[in-house]
Amino acid sequence: MRITKNITEEFIDERGGIAKVLDDGATAIKSILRITSKKGAIRSNHYHKKDSHYCYLESGALEYYERPVNGRKIKKAVLAKGDMVFTPPLMVHGMKFLEDSVLWAFATRSRDQKDYEKDTVRIALIS
Repeated sequence: MRITKNITEEFIDERGGIAKVLDDGATAIKSILRITSKKGAIRSNHYHKKDSHYCYLESGALEYYERPVNGRKIKKAVLAKGDMVFTPPLMVHGMKFLEDSVLWAFATRSRDQKDYEKDTVRIALIS
């Protein structure tokens, strides 16, 4: 599980601040989604055949669960405001929102609905 905790502003002056949310020099982002979720909402419960994504939590809190497609052991992490999780292809993942939240998903493939559905396999990981 690849989680970056507490991403904060690295540069601050009288104008405000700048935080590097993602700056690895390698990831090619094809889509960016802003997702709002109500407390208690369950999201994801699927895996992607080819897509991978970073999910950055702007506000709120969530439980993130994952396991490899062919694995049995489920890992869990709690994410808070300013945390980010990376989900590679073939990783079943699910999210349970502990508070009303705003999440940004930075994906390596387009989120055109037709292509997204071809790449997504739904699995009931959490309920």
